[in-house]
Amino acid sequence: MMILGENVNPLKVIDSSLRLIVIPLSVASLWLTLTNSQDNDIYGRLEFNNLKGLKFFVSISGICAGYALIAVISSWVKNLMNKAWIFFVCDQVVAYLMVASVGSIGDILYLVYNGNQKVTWSEACSSYGRVFTRFEPPLSSKEVENATT
Repeated sequence: MMILGENVNPLKVIDSSLRLIVIPLSVASLWLTLTNSQDNDIYGRLEFNNLKGLKFFVSISGICAGYALIAVISSWVKNLMNKAWIFFVCDQVVAYLMVASVGSIGDILYLVYNGNQKVTWSEACSSYGRVFTRFEPPLSSKEVENATT
């Protein structure tokens, strides 16, 4: 494959393209998490600062975006990092961190929707509606039938 008059390995182009796709996706998840909040008279204001799992997710998303940018630059600059195993190890570390951060969000979502009666945590979704969403929840089929009749 020829890029700018130079013969380039197609796998290098695919690798760089996939790493570049990660950057806007990570930035978008950071922006959505940082700017979204809900307000309630009973519980008060709920935002990402209130939940440690979301703080962890924001941190890891920032690390992921930064690592992807550094990896793309270092793969195209000769003699900067020419050992493939270093990329492999770093990719594995970032992947496991992302899995852990998404797992922490899954735990938060479970508690928000179901609560934990043993420790007297009530569910928050009945008070906040749908947590961290800008839109109303979709209507069920029964609600649609009632609205049309």
